[in-house]
Amino acid sequence: MSTTPARVYAARLVGLPIFDPRGDQVGKVRDLVVAIRSEESQPRVLGLVAEVFGRRRIFVAMTRVTNIDSGQVYTTGLLNMRRFEQRSTETLVIGQLLDRTVVIKESGVTGTVYDVAMEQARNRDWVLSRVAVQEPAKGLRRRGQTHVVEWRDVSGLVGREESQGATHLIAALNEMRPADAASMIHDLPFERRAAVVAALDDERLADVLEELPEEDQVQILEALDSERAADVLEEMSPDDAADLIADLPPETAEILLGLMEPEEAEDVRRLMSYVDDTAGAMMTPEPVILGPDATIADALAHVRNPELTPALAALVYVCRQPLETPTGRFLGIAHIQRLLREPPSTLVAGALDDSMASLRPEATIDQVAAHLATYNLVAAPVVDENGHLLGAVTVDDLLDHMLPTNWRDRMPRGGGPLGVKDG
Repeated sequence: MSTTPARVYAARLVGLPIFDPRGDQVGKVRDLVVAIRSEESQPRVLGLVAEVFGRRRIFVAMTRVTNIDSGQVYTTGLLNMRRFEQRSTETLVIGQLLDRTVVIKESGVTGTVYDVAMEQARNRDWVLSRVAVQEPAKGLRRRGQTHVVEWRDVSGLVGREESQGATHLIAALNEMRPADAASMIHDLPFERRAAVVAALDDERLADVLEELPEEDQVQILEALDSERAADVLEEMSPDDAADLIADLPPETAEILLGLMEPEEAEDVRRLMSYVDDTAGAMMTPEPVILGPDATIADALAHVRNPELTPALAALVYVCRQPLETPTGRFLGIAHIQRLLREPPSTLVAGALDDSMASLRPEATIDQVAAHLATYNLVAAPVVDENGHLLGAVTVDDLLDHMLPTNWRDRMPRGGGPLGVKDG
């Protein structure tokens, strides 16, 4: 490990790619696993929690790590693909040590842990050597003073803390994509998960909920007070909110729908009225919809919205008034590739593809898959018998319904991604 830095900070390690000896990426770092015995002896780092293909989390022993530098981690390539299960004697650095309230023994200063450093001991084991502590903000300061001290110079790192905050863990999660943040939240101990959920803002929690398994979604939503649960559901895409509400007890579902804004609740109720695994149940009622008098420039401005998924941004749906679903008469779709080739000042109606058949809301999941495959589409319109646009089915909607409910926990076929072998 000649190029490995003498000291590595855990928060900076999270998210780094993990490579095998051939240079193929096999995963990403999500946490460190340590064995804490006392506040006097430096905890030994047992290994990394790595996320591999399919958002599966595995344990990578430090004996398999050959090099760590500023931007990547290298391993021997021999990884055990069993799903990581935390033992009672193990502690997660990011998940459980960040935000702990501690006291610096010599000065008596109280603060919270915002990072932890590890380094190699003389016997080549990795150990936690230093703790970064931040004091509470005072006066007009936005952030309190920080200290980096030896592990043994801090008290409060051992044992359970009843009221552990989540500020620094939230900061780490906010740097991740929603799917990655969901994976980390899924693996947190119950108390830490509750603290994180309480600290996340509604929009971010909605993004994360959409990426969690159904069991986690229900557990988290039922733990929220009804007002906040309704606010979070409003921030979710209507199709995801409908799927989640359908998994709740009927009386709970009615309470939450009654607390939601009427327009948001109406969209969700409409989606819930369709049979499961049909185009109507899978679709989103909020694709990019424009009138025929809109220009190409208008259309391109709408699809540039960073909150749109790539599949939703691939097509513009042109309809008569009203433009809220169910719309007026559906006229056709405009592909983004066609829009990019046309002068911005021309009307979007001139770039329509009106020759492609639409899906009916009762179309089965197999019919939706065949339709997308036949026309090489990543999205398709769903239209009722009167020619009104009801919404759009995207390929990610389709995959969410075609994959088994526990697909995130399943081991990938063929032993995993390139360069990963069962060890």
